[in-house]
Amino acid sequence: MANTRYIFVTGGVTSSLGKGIISASLAKLLQAGGHNVTIQKLDPYLNIDPGTLNPYEHGECYVTNDGAETDLDLGHYERFLNIPTSQANNITTGRIYQNVINKERRGDFLGKTVQVIPHITDEIKRCVKLLGTKHKFDIVITEIGGTVGDIESLPYIEAVRQLKWEMPGRVLVIHLTLVPYLSATGELKTKPTQHSVKMLLEAGVQPDILVLRAEKRITNDIKKKVALFCNVEIDSVIESRDVSTIYEVPILMHEEKLDEIVLRKLKIQAKQKPQLKPWQDFLKKLKNPKKQVNIGLVGKYVELADAYKSIIESFIHAGSVNECKVNVTLIHSETLTESVMLEKLSKLNGIVVAPGFGHRGIDGKILAVKYARENNIPFLGICLGMQCAVIEFARNVLGFTDAHSTEMSRTTEHPVIDLMEEQKDITEKGGTMRLGAYPCNLIKGTKAQKAYQKSSIQERHRHRYEFNNAYLQDFQKAGMIVSGINPDMNLVEIVEIPTHKWFVGVQFHPEYRSTVESPHPLFVEFIKAALSK
Repeated sequence: MANTRYIFVTGGVTSSLGKGIISASLAKLLQAGGHNVTIQKLDPYLNIDPGTLNPYEHGECYVTNDGAETDLDLGHYERFLNIPTSQANNITTGRIYQNVINKERRGDFLGKTVQVIPHITDEIKRCVKLLGTKHKFDIVITEIGGTVGDIESLPYIEAVRQLKWEMPGRVLVIHLTLVPYLSATGELKTKPTQHSVKMLLEAGVQPDILVLRAEKRITNDIKKKVALFCNVEIDSVIESRDVSTIYEVPILMHEEKLDEIVLRKLKIQAKQKPQLKPWQDFLKKLKNPKKQVNIGLVGKYVELADAYKSIIESFIHAGSVNECKVNVTLIHSETLTESVMLEKLSKLNGIVVAPGFGHRGIDGKILAVKYARENNIPFLGICLGMQCAVIEFARNVLGFTDAHSTEMSRTTEHPVIDLMEEQKDITEKGGTMRLGAYPCNLIKGTKAQKAYQKSSIQERHRHRYEFNNAYLQDFQKAGMIVSGINPDMNLVEIVEIPTHKWFVGVQFHPEYRSTVESPHPLFVEFIKAALSK
């Protein structure tokens, strides 16, 4: 689109200041003002995507409808905007270089020497502008990963410098920095911000707006000082103080007039007064719960909560709908044994067995399923969690004591979970699973169908192994039914136990679709069942 505006969000001083939340909050405000907005993430690492990264390295891997394995910040973007992202919304340095090298091998550069400038920066600019030209958004917000000064980020900052010259008036730079509080002197210190902005200036980029992250209130005097030293108007110095939930940030940014300042600097008008009532209603319920519920999340990456970011956020959305506070306890599946099971699980109102790969912690997950099934505790199994439910049922109800997934045991006599046929000859790991949105037909009258209130749905997948249909009749006769089936490949997508209070296992990842404005029905119904426990 010829008049698409581009906003870049950079970070300084330290990582993890919340560039993704600021980007998503600004996008929410601009969207509420009637603009068609999207956000993309530029990640400076050399991996093609986060698909092969250990969750300890980078948190969860978020999957889009079109099957892209992306950065977890895209989850924030979708949860705030309530619109799907795609492969075009997450670009890594690995993909940039891969694209350029592929062009060089094809001879696209006509024998020229391929260099960072202009070839790498041109590819970065092409990826940034793709969303505006091909997908026709009014405003594209681009978050640049890492911090200013990182050697990996330099080509991205250079691309921003070039775009500011190539599209005068249509490019805006927001710089997020930390203003630390020194308790010894009782002062907020602005020097780190000044140095961070100077590093940007050395790269030829003048920020238009500064967002200052601080744990104490930023006074007007501090704003004046920062504005003076950083060549920024005083009303373009924005405070971003710590809050109890990330969902408060759009409201705080609106109070700071961030959206108004952005629109003024880009010389565009709001199409309507920002419609924030649904968001405010959500916050009101979230901050004033009438009851609470205790949920156990059993997984093997619990040392890093970001490994299960979308699941945890889905509980926040579902809790708001049910007007309750959801207390999530992360339980390490490797430490879950028969001897400690009662101590760790007995006080829970509901149990979720998390997704994952590999055999580590699998026994603890199966024990958690057994406890939930035998004690009539509401249960939700996601991806590997659903497969654990199938394995547990096969062992303890069907009597197939060695039943397992061939992912964990290739020699099991009862492979109730088996590798998909099309996966058997694949040796590469990246991007080779069943990825993205697939259809699922729901069986009428089941808990799943009642939750969705639909007969057909689409959900996102990220896995290689499936329920083995050779055992389907055995499970159905013993009381575990199939309530969701992929119509194209006849694959089992949802299992449940009708005689249980609420026992549902899903092969897909429902957490990827839960947003503030559209909480996922399975999480909503799971919490409702847990409340009545």
